[in-house]
Amino acid sequence: LSLIARATPEKYTLASSPSVDVKDIPTLDAMQRERRALVAGVLPSVVSIKTSKKVPIRRQGLDPFEFFYRNQRQFRNPQEQAMVQNSLGSGVIVSSEGHIITNNHVVDQVDEIEVQMSDGHTKKARLVGADAEVDLAVLKVDEAGVKPLKFGDSDAVQPGDFVLAVGNPFGFEETVTDGIISSKGRPNRVDGFGDFLQTNAAINPGNSGGPLINLRGEIVGINTAIISRSGGSQGIGFAIPSNSVKVALESLLKQGRIIRGFLGIEGRALQNGESDVDADGVTVLNVIPGSPAAAAQIQRGDVIRKFDGKEVKSFPVLRSLVSQVELNKKIDLEVVRDGKPLTLSTEIKEQPVDYQTARVAPRQPNIPGGQLQPRPQVPPAQPDPDEEDLQDEAPLAQVQVDELTPELAQRLDLPPGVRGVVVTSVDEDSADLQKGDVIEEVNQQPVTSVADYKKLVAALDPNGTHVLSVCRHRTRSFVVLRAR
Repeated sequence: LSLIARATPEKYTLASSPSVDVKDIPTLDAMQRERRALVAGVLPSVVSIKTSKKVPIRRQGLDPFEFFYRNQRQFRNPQEQAMVQNSLGSGVIVSSEGHIITNNHVVDQVDEIEVQMSDGHTKKARLVGADAEVDLAVLKVDEAGVKPLKFGDSDAVQPGDFVLAVGNPFGFEETVTDGIISSKGRPNRVDGFGDFLQTNAAINPGNSGGPLINLRGEIVGINTAIISRSGGSQGIGFAIPSNSVKVALESLLKQGRIIRGFLGIEGRALQNGESDVDADGVTVLNVIPGSPAAAAQIQRGDVIRKFDGKEVKSFPVLRSLVSQVELNKKIDLEVVRDGKPLTLSTEIKEQPVDYQTARVAPRQPNIPGGQLQPRPQVPPAQPDPDEEDLQDEAPLAQVQVDELTPELAQRLDLPPGVRGVVVTSVDEDSADLQKGDVIEEVNQQPVTSVADYKKLVAALDPNGTHVLSVCRHRTRSFVVLRAR
């Protein structure tokens, strides 16, 4: 089509009045004004975080000085040595002194941290403290008159509650998306410091570290991960609950590190088809010698029903309660032993550095009468050629993995503290996994070696849905496997 030059202007008449009178929709009009007020009250406290680090690069071509003198030149153009890598993230001001909460993976191993305030000006920030496992970091800016946001009570949050996600996705500052709390108690990756809140509010790369806000303008979570096949939001995002964030913040500011409580038991994982609602306590499989559990005289086979007055439905709930309890606090445990209720007492101690935070034994067959039997030592079975086709249908059967060594972790540019196995080969049906991904957890159970991985995978239900915790470079996410 071609445009024809006109000698006279085209006549047009635009609508002069809205199609709907706001008087006819007073509730929607009031809700819009309230939402604007909510957003306006929150935005000054949300910041954009820009980081930079120098990344070594390999020079192309032959250096004549090294060819003739067989040694490294002392003086070089700095551009020959490294390139600067920039990253974006989000954060929220939580103290009048200028402390900012964000994710650890946003600021991990960077050379410089810059914070852009809501009015557009930037400030240098220093790292006060961080924890890779809980994925939280505390920054500090020297800025007068900052407006901190208050922490809300994440335990009081319920599915269906309205929330806002505020952050810096793809570098678009002060982006606000809305949604609801989709679910509570979604399993954390490897840390026992509290499970995730799930939300359908759009969360994209760059939102990491930004706040999840309730109707009162309070922080109920810190956005940290998504499940996505496209790399962008698909309506399944996860946030660290504000109660866990607050405990971690105070621990980092007071102690310089996160202090985790330690009980010292190994518990049974939920069985196939069993949920937290179905469970009726945590069955103790083993007690760590010298632990607070041993001091309380907890025994193998005990069922823990309550911890410090709080009901315990599953191991993750118990793990979270223990991790956040005040050290040296005397607590009571209500247990059932041989069908009889019993109250035991102990003092919670700090978790040892080398202790795995998530000690859950793999699923075991249901045992009549609930009696625990010694686990027999079974020699490794020889593969049966007739069973090869059946094994190929098992979850992750076509995913090959290898041990994660320090050298490999450095080459993959992984954050410190990542533990798991490296994917070395995948088939087309496992498109959500990529070569170089690190599988940290299978169905909430930590993977620390290839042997652990094989044991967990062998116990998976081929007809079930399974969740993998995966670290890809510096991004952590979940991969959902469903039956074919």
